Amino acid sequence: MDLSVASLLAFLVGLVALYIIGLLLVIPLKFLIKLLINAIIGGALLFIFNVIAGLFGLSIIINPFNALIVGILGIPGLVLLLVLQLIL
Repeated sequence: MDLSVASLLAFLVGLVALYIIGLLLVIPLKFLIKLLINAIIGGALLFIFNVIAGLFGLSIIINPFNALIVGILGIPGLVLLLVLQLIL
């Protein structure tokens, strides 16, 4: 079995291409999982806020968009939604 330089080079190029394709498929998956986790945390924060602020007559509707804003921005996102609700 004779391995030529061209065969070895083609094998290495194929491995590099496979590695790059693997990276391109994994990176969006990690981003989507992080986005989903942030949305779940944001929904939980909105629920806790609604329970506590409900005593004072305040509430923010829990939907995926609001949960994502609070999940990504945290407490400033919650304040932003509250200010927007009071203004509009």
